[in-house]
Amino acid sequence: MPHRDRWASRPAFIMAAVGSAIGLGNLWRFPMVAYENGGGAFLIPYIVALITAGIPLVILEYAVGQYFQGSSPGALGKIKKPFAMIGWWALGVGATISFYYAVIMGWSWDYLVFSFTQPWAGGSENAAAFFAHVLRRTSGPGEIGVISWPVLIGLAATWACIYWIIKKGVLRVGKVVMLTVPLPALLTLLILIRGVTLPGAMEGLKWYLTPDFSALLSGKTWLQAYAQVFFSLSLGFGILTAYASYLPKRSDISNNAFITSFADAGFAFFAGFSVFSILGYLAQAQGVPIAQVVEGGPGLAFVVYPTAISLMPAAPLIAAAFFLTLLTLGIDSAFSIVEGVVAGVRDKWNISQNAAAGGFCLFGFVVGLLFATGAGLYWLDIVDHWMNNYGLVVIGFLECIAIGWFYGTKKLRDYINEVSDFQIGWWWDLFIKWITPLALGWALVANVVEEFKTPYEGYPTWALIAGGWSVVALIIIVAAILTAIPGTKREREEM
Repeated sequence: MPHRDRWASRPAFIMAAVGSAIGLGNLWRFPMVAYENGGGAFLIPYIVALITAGIPLVILEYAVGQYFQGSSPGALGKIKKPFAMIGWWALGVGATISFYYAVIMGWSWDYLVFSFTQPWAGGSENAAAFFAHVLRRTSGPGEIGVISWPVLIGLAATWACIYWIIKKGVLRVGKVVMLTVPLPALLTLLILIRGVTLPGAMEGLKWYLTPDFSALLSGKTWLQAYAQVFFSLSLGFGILTAYASYLPKRSDISNNAFITSFADAGFAFFAGFSVFSILGYLAQAQGVPIAQVVEGGPGLAFVVYPTAISLMPAAPLIAAAFFLTLLTLGIDSAFSIVEGVVAGVRDKWNISQNAAAGGFCLFGFVVGLLFATGAGLYWLDIVDHWMNNYGLVVIGFLECIAIGWFYGTKKLRDYINEVSDFQIGWWWDLFIKWITPLALGWALVANVVEEFKTPYEGYPTWALIAGGWSVVALIIIVAAILTAIPGTKREREEM
């Protein structure tokens, strides 16, 4: 058996997997999705989605990577050679997401520096600072504009950090995550402690948690729950498969999967308290309803939160803590995506970790320049929508088909139970063969129907085709080509 990198310990693997799962989406996406889809009642579809799709697929991806000792393309290709295309598709989607994810982290670098160098303004002034002065945003996706120098510098810093972390393989990754995984949890706790002591905080938490059970009758609520679980757990990126491939074949699977899944879900729910305590305070300070200050995505992190921070004593220190939280949340997810791609390339052509990591990071920086322009935010939004709503969901669906109907769930389950701390039962077979693919297929069809009924965010059709369907098609074409290209002699023998 040729040498394969190994985690230094089981805790190192678990911390890396948890770090990959817990990212920016936990802080700025989950609280807003919950608020918009029934508040406290959203926990019901979220837990259902976690049980019916999240945990079964985490177990599947861990088991495939560990048993076949390969990255996503290599491992799936050992089941049937054409299935390697599913793995390359996963890595293509992950690579595309990393191109703009690094830009978002670039914004965080900029704001961390601004925490100490710029006076904190509020309201419309802060919005103008972000959209006009940092992003240099243009009027639409067709007006590219100029590259923002602060964003460019932040982008370069992000890719330099990613390269430094992964160039030595998983041993260095294992050391880095011992700091970058617990630190954002601690910083989020400190922000929460400060938040709940502010006037208006309890009203914000009430908005976050008050259940609206009528939302459970909406198909959109359930679709959002599945989408959140899928994106948050890093399913369909090829990350979990690659990480598990660095474990010995006799390592636990099921317990690791449950630890990762519940840690991710718990942090997302916990982060909501921090977010809505601050939003409640901001609403009271500005004398407006909470609904007027609620905003998800980048607007929450780079407009709403800084506006609230500007009203607090010791604003620079609180701001620094918040943006350091964003960076430490983001970096684990970012380098895990890149490691998944690098593992696939190394398994295919047997090149060095340093060369594969350096080449991809340089390529990612160049592609990321588009998202650093004045039109970058528009293209980021368009590409992100297609990658999350179509790319990842299709990968999960195809993984279920490959294992459930071609390899055999019982065969894989027997291996999982042989090596795991506790056994999983027939329910896992039922989910992988039937429930999970049906749920994901339903979500995919519903998304496609919605796409044709209402163009996403009102963007022009040409932009949606260029940044959406064309990117998906390109990934599929590249995946097919990489599957057909011969790899090393060892890879050809194992297929």
